[in-house]
Amino acid sequence: MLKSLQATDSPLSNTEKQLDILSNGIFKDGSLDTFAAKIKKTNQFPLRPKKIEILQINVGYMCNQVCAHCHVDAGPDRKEIMTVETMQQILDVLKTTEVTTLDLTGGAPEMNPNFRWFVEEASKIGVKDFIVRSNLTIIRANKKYYDLPEFFKKHNIHVVSSMPHWTKGKTDIQRGDGVFDKSIKALQELNAVGYGMPGSDLKLDLVYNPSGAFLPGDQLSLEKDFKKALKEDFDIQFHNLFAITNLPISRFLDYLIASDNYEDYMYSLVEAYNPAAVANVMCTNTVSVSWDGWLYDCDFNQMLDLKVASKSQHISSFNEAELKDRNIIISQHCYGCTAGAGSSCQGVVA
Repeated sequence: MLKSLQATDSPLSNTEKQLDILSNGIFKDGSLDTFAAKIKKTNQFPLRPKKIEILQINVGYMCNQVCAHCHVDAGPDRKEIMTVETMQQILDVLKTTEVTTLDLTGGAPEMNPNFRWFVEEASKIGVKDFIVRSNLTIIRANKKYYDLPEFFKKHNIHVVSSMPHWTKGKTDIQRGDGVFDKSIKALQELNAVGYGMPGSDLKLDLVYNPSGAFLPGDQLSLEKDFKKALKEDFDIQFHNLFAITNLPISRFLDYLIASDNYEDYMYSLVEAYNPAAVANVMCTNTVSVSWDGWLYDCDFNQMLDLKVASKSQHISSFNEAELKDRNIIISQHCYGCTAGAGSSCQGVVA
């Protein structure tokens, strides 16, 4: 895939079409419980937030990669980029809330021309816990990014990096030719400045997404396999591996339908539903902010354009009290976060 769904005018670039698929078929005819019906059975409806601890900021959909499973539908042809004005509104909010973590994502967040300014300004107002979700290859994409490891180190940024597999074949199939080699080089450069090393405060974590229509294996076992292979083959070290379930939205939904795996995958998610995972899904302590400042319960709801059920729907009118007193918007894609040991941007939750 060389272009995003949006660039190819795919019907699934329309969020209403995605939601229509998720609401009908096997869920409408009663073959499977809707997510709302399922959590009602375990007395967890409506889903409510706890304390807002994390602002996850999508600073733009532009990316130097076009990955087969990407729920953002990011790519080089996506031009949506957060402005300085919106970033300043976020900074103003951070001054007055109890939010402790700023989680920057994209696309490739580093491609936003004001990315470094935003991090530096947030540091000045006292934010100490930064997460940057990097695809790794951006570090080797252009000379202007070569010093990113040093920039990350300067601000003690927690780097969470995409790494589909410890082998070249499986990685390049999911993320494109050459991605594996560039990712290995980037990881070695991060190690060189102290990231991921035993005892280091410079946190380097990897993210594993399955490459097909199946759920991830045990996170701890996968972590051991990744650590063994990367250390032996490339002398690379990292701290933790997060195993994240692919949610049936955007490009992964497109893949499921094209490969005739959609219904089987949804059955797998529903059968693996774990009520213990519901209590700690990311939407309970996180608010997602889109590139243009709108507020969502999570990054996945953002991609489906399901704004928060609150009077406070934009960063310019951010009201912590109103946002705490809301019901979280759910649909069938939420099964992805509650299957097995659960899944969130921080890996398993149960």
